[in-house]
Amino acid sequence: MSNNIDKNSTEQELVAGCINQERQYQELLYQRYADQMYTICLSYAPSEEAACDILQEGFIKVFRKIDQFQATSSLHSWIRKIVVNTALDHYRKQKRQAEKIDSYQQLNVNNTMVNNVLDQISVKELIKLVNQLPSKAAMVLKLYAVEGYAHKEIAEKLNITEGTSKSQLHRARTLLKKLLSNQR
Repeated sequence: MSNNIDKNSTEQELVAGCINQERQYQELLYQRYADQMYTICLSYAPSEEAACDILQEGFIKVFRKIDQFQATSSLHSWIRKIVVNTALDHYRKQKRQAEKIDSYQQLNVNNTMVNNVLDQISVKELIKLVNQLPSKAAMVLKLYAVEGYAHKEIAEKLNITEGTSKSQLHRARTLLKKLLSNQR
């Protein structure tokens, strides 16, 4: 670090130097607060590696938003708030990814079950199941899957919107999967 800045710089000097993107002030700010913020990250993170990621992301946000710092609170409190919010964002992101993986795994299990049932069911039985669906859902499924119509064409033929056609197809598939899984 250059000798022309004081390691005991005030918060205002640190902020001003960081706003001007002076590397020495950024390094000093990081050195001054990183250990305390890392401890906070550890309390929110599932591992040391995740805590390091959160700390890095947090300080990137600090340096990007440093011009928004209001001297009405302490710099420490402001940085802490950013780091905690970054940790919460990280947690939500991890949770969403885990939910997607669980959903995908469940979908694979359900598809395998449905495929096994489809191997054991006759066309006549399948038609009977499709006919048990609510009329609009069954009609959209037949037009889409059997006749090969696009949603726009189905919408025109049934005097509904494309969105309704898509949602009715989704509904038909979901209900049909339930009916098929009950056939086991």
